[in-house]
Amino acid sequence: METPPPSTPRTEPTDADVEAFKQQLGRPPRGLRAIAHRCPCGQPDVVETAPRLPDGTPFPTTYYLTCPKAASAIGTLEANGVMKEMTARLATDPELAAAYRAAHEDYIARRDAIEVLEGFPSAGGMPDRVKCLHVLVGHSLAAGPGVNPLGDEALAMLPEWWAKGACVQPLAAPDPADEVSDPTTIRSTFFSDVPLLDDGFSRVAAIDCGTNSIRLLVADVNPATGELRELDRRMTIVRLGQGVDKTGMLAPEALERTFAACREYAEVIREKGADKVRFVATSASRDASNREDFVRGVLDILGVEPEVITGDEEAELSFTGATKELTGRDDLAKPYLVVDIGGGSTEFVVGDDQVRAARSVDIGCVRMTERHLVRDGKVTDPPTPEQVAAMRADIEEALDLAAKTVPLREAGTLVGLAGSVTTVSSIAQNLPEYDTEAIHHSRVSYDRVREITESLLKSTHAERAAIPSMHPGRVDVIGAGALVLLSIMERTGATEVVVSEHDILDGIAFGIATKAAEEA
Repeated sequence: METPPPSTPRTEPTDADVEAFKQQLGRPPRGLRAIAHRCPCGQPDVVETAPRLPDGTPFPTTYYLTCPKAASAIGTLEANGVMKEMTARLATDPELAAAYRAAHEDYIARRDAIEVLEGFPSAGGMPDRVKCLHVLVGHSLAAGPGVNPLGDEALAMLPEWWAKGACVQPLAAPDPADEVSDPTTIRSTFFSDVPLLDDGFSRVAAIDCGTNSIRLLVADVNPATGELRELDRRMTIVRLGQGVDKTGMLAPEALERTFAACREYAEVIREKGADKVRFVATSASRDASNREDFVRGVLDILGVEPEVITGDEEAELSFTGATKELTGRDDLAKPYLVVDIGGGSTEFVVGDDQVRAARSVDIGCVRMTERHLVRDGKVTDPPTPEQVAAMRADIEEALDLAAKTVPLREAGTLVGLAGSVTTVSSIAQNLPEYDTEAIHHSRVSYDRVREITESLLKSTHAERAAIPSMHPGRVDVIGAGALVLLSIMERTGATEVVVSEHDILDGIAFGIATKAAEEA
């Protein structure tokens, strides 16, 4: 954004503010001290919390971002590698490192003025690294510009999240007759164990662990109405499938990257109060001989055993997530053909309101890159025509296999999912940064997909990395992913692809909520 939100005075929370928090967080607040900043829409977006919650639990995050629109936009920055880039700059820019340490000292001083928490650092990774942009942006909004340099930077990268209206509707203060006798009681359950939910909704956490990335969705879901209210959605590139196509095993460093992401997600799940969690693992862990190491590690961290699902199950979940919200669209012909181009495999599903046929084949972007574009341990820069031709032949063979089960040419609408497709859309739109709202349900023509694919396969690593919307973890594999998409469009005769940001994660979430409703 060109102009960040203006500073606002610290104020005591009103009862209407507390009601707004209930809508924003899905639960009443606890440990609430003040409104640290107000959004231009008028609603609170950062709260000041006590260093210790009423039950004595230490809570070192003094400034907590509550606006779900801002939180979602920040999550996109985190998914696009901004934290990693900032942390790397701290090691090479002494001036930035000194300013960031001063921000850490400011944070500690503000918290200590309330109550000293011995043995607890500040938050967000300060002073040596960047662990949570939500914390840094919250600090910048509460303290004002010029205090936290990286918080200010992240804030400048965000869209004007309030431009399309408030995240919650203003509410009148509660009727005094309905209030408890002690007004502080209503402010005593921040991060309570049981979230406040509307009738028919369940708070669920869905995790999808693929070959290239691991993703988390925490949402309130009503399976009867098809409503999904997103609370947190994030992605981490972990390359779990690193080398698995050659060795048949999950590399130790790949497992550790994945477990580190799981530990981060466990904190988010506890914070959001999701009591129903499902962890779905796909291609890489399905193929690995040491998958039990992976299963034990996830179980230890998250308390749930990963379900290593079949390709057909994966395809059905992707179809549900991608098409649930397309119901009633007159501009999209049925049946839908949903293609989910992952790291190790691609899922094909055709159906109307229900799945008619599904098939998974092993032509993911990571698998194709490692099988055809790697020489002497490095990705060829750029690939040779012979490498591209061999990869294309491999993809065509897999499409022949998929076509035996799924009637590819009968599709009325091609719906594309996952990072390869969304990145192609971002390039087609010339986006200055990855923008989920602009990408979701965008349409990319066959001619544009062909043009982008040919360009990517002829470009160097540096040229691909310079694309503004390119995630750092996708630079080496995007050419293969784009070629898979192009080959599918040629095989099906599709003139365009409808791009969806909603996929297997949303399908998993709907499945959890549906099961919970059936068991209620």
